[in-house]
Amino acid sequence: MTQHHLAGRSAEELLWFQRRRVLQAAAAWTSLGGFAAAQAQQRSNVVEFMGDVLVNGSRLQAQQSIQTGDVLQTGPRSQLVFVIGNAAFKVRQNTRLVAERGSTLNAVSILRLLTGAVASVWGKGGRRQIYTPTLTAGIRGTGVYTEVFPEQDARSYFCNCYGTVDVAAGADTVRSQSSYHQAFWGEAQPKNGRTLTAAGAINHSDEELEFLARLVGQQTAWQTMGKKGVKDGKGYMEEQPGNMNPADMLGK
Repeated sequence: MTQHHLAGRSAEELLWFQRRRVLQAAAAWTSLGGFAAAQAQQRSNVVEFMGDVLVNGSRLQAQQSIQTGDVLQTGPRSQLVFVIGNAAFKVRQNTRLVAERGSTLNAVSILRLLTGAVASVWGKGGRRQIYTPTLTAGIRGTGVYTEVFPEQDARSYFCNCYGTVDVAAGADTVRSQSSYHQAFWGEAQPKNGRTLTAAGAINHSDEELEFLARLVGQQTAWQTMGKKGVKDGKGYMEEQPGNMNPADMLGK
């Protein structure tokens, strides 16, 4: 396992992809042809779930599919892994979100995270967005981790694990170009006059993103490059003097 720092999450939550049933489900998903084959064969797009998962207020049933526009909610010690189009999602426990419809029924235009956390990998396509109570991210093809902290007035955490993302919180906006985990806080209250601040890499692992990328036939940036950087939240594969998180440049 790669190094990761925990903030209000357990190590067990980050090791979900090592469970035998999850590995078996992922192997079956890819061997059967992924999302396109599931649609053609009218199979579920849920790769794996555990515990209490609600879809539009009703308990998720075996072989039920998730569609854009559905309201999803996980309970304590619950999780959900699903694929829509060329995007894969891992929803952590105690999470509530909506994946809103894009140009087609099988394209997500907006991922609206109300509380909790989700890791996601997005294939190339038109501009899509992630909304939290305090932060907005405009994404293309990328892998990201997003979390809302309700006990901190919905302060939001966002990590651009790789790719190009436009991140905004309040009046602060930056373009994040990351090859290895560039992270931000969307502040509920300004800190030193800033509503978008730099963060470290917390609560998610490389292996989770690699797992999700595999579900949609992709690789992460570090898999493609064959190396990993310093997981400090700054976003660079090589640690060099002067490398800064773009949020640290705001106002300068």
